[in-house]
Amino acid sequence: MTNLSVVPAPKPARTSDTAPDADSASDSASDSASDSASGSAAVSARGRRLPPNVALYVLASITISFLAASSAPTPLYAVYQAEWGFDPITTTVVFGVYAVAVLLGLLTMGKLSDHVGRRPVLLAALAAQAISMIVFATAGGVPGLMVARIVQGLSTGAALGAIGAGMMDIDRPRGTITNAVVPGIGTATGALVSGLVVQFLPAPTHLVYLGLLAVFVLQAVAVALMAETVTRKPGALASLAPEIKLPRAVRRPMLVAAPVLFAVWALAGLYGSLGPSLARQLTGSGSEVIGGLSLFVLAGVAAVSVLVLRKAATRTVMLTGILALIAGVALTLVSIRHSSATGFFAGTAIAGVGFGSGFQGGIRTVMPLARPHESSGVLSLLFVVSYLGMGVPAVIAGFLVVHAGGLTATAQEYGVAVIVLAAFALLGLVRGGRGGAAVLPGERVGGSA
Repeated sequence: MTNLSVVPAPKPARTSDTAPDADSASDSASDSASDSASGSAAVSARGRRLPPNVALYVLASITISFLAASSAPTPLYAVYQAEWGFDPITTTVVFGVYAVAVLLGLLTMGKLSDHVGRRPVLLAALAAQAISMIVFATAGGVPGLMVARIVQGLSTGAALGAIGAGMMDIDRPRGTITNAVVPGIGTATGALVSGLVVQFLPAPTHLVYLGLLAVFVLQAVAVALMAETVTRKPGALASLAPEIKLPRAVRRPMLVAAPVLFAVWALAGLYGSLGPSLARQLTGSGSEVIGGLSLFVLAGVAAVSVLVLRKAATRTVMLTGILALIAGVALTLVSIRHSSATGFFAGTAIAGVGFGSGFQGGIRTVMPLARPHESSGVLSLLFVVSYLGMGVPAVIAGFLVVHAGGLTATAQEYGVAVIVLAAFALLGLVRGGRGGAAVLPGERVGGSA
């Protein structure tokens, strides 16, 4: 059973030599169950747990830093390619390996925090992310990048469900919105900051990752000071077996949300793998900042759109996302055909509205209907759909760049495929909306709740 209480009730202060009372003994038993690895340090910190609001921000910051780390290599691919001499398909394979690793992490460890607690999973994921940063910083070739991407992806997959469910444990309405807004912030931040480091600072292939390593260490300290939001329950090992299981209450909403999530993350895959090359080709600039700017615009506008539309009805958010996705990608395709850099970035911004709104709409369609103890597993499944959309088309695009029509033709074909996906998503939304699947509890449609 999920415990929605985040911080223990206030108790009278006592000195260190005072015998613990019954409430303290209960706290000690709970903490020891979820923090056996922390030992006496956790016991001494029990009275200094982070307030719920601070804990929510810490969890949001972890999603931001994890996804910033995932997009940080994007502006660096050109540097790696110049140093190691690999072709574009290698870039998309390295990108796709990360997405596959995230999927494996989600499928095997996405529900683990429902059994062992949020904090142990997050601490382990932060440790793995730190290791991946060290591997990135010391990589001497493509195999090193692959290993780092796999470790990074597995730890991200393990953490996403725990982070999202933890935020909803603390504050369900705010947690739902935060789950939708922080991926865009993280992706945008990683791409732009990495590009600036490459452009203006020395040793960019080391400095970016060492900076992220320091962030992960600080976040691990913050997680150690957080209160656990769930109690341990049996079945942790069994939860590691990959299982596609949807609670009955979210099955119909998932059918509405899945096509939208796949389409918007397929677009993110295009910008994460081929976006830098397209931006530099259209602008005629070799700047790595320009290379990261396209992904920054897409993800940054996505984050803003989530905030702007956070109070709109879910169906309105979904329709806005799909229509903006179609319009933005169409403008981007026309701009690529006419070699217009201005049109390319304008289309990217409009598509960013589609990305943010579509992702927020998908989360809001499904997550409020999941019970607390199902949150981690359901959210992990939503991310499975998202990362399938991001990884699979990107790898196919890399193959086409090398063995088919080249960068421009592949980008155009990819864009058409995204528009077709969005059209199917629109059809699913219209049909699902007739049955109320795209309506949150309490929202009014046609005068009735």
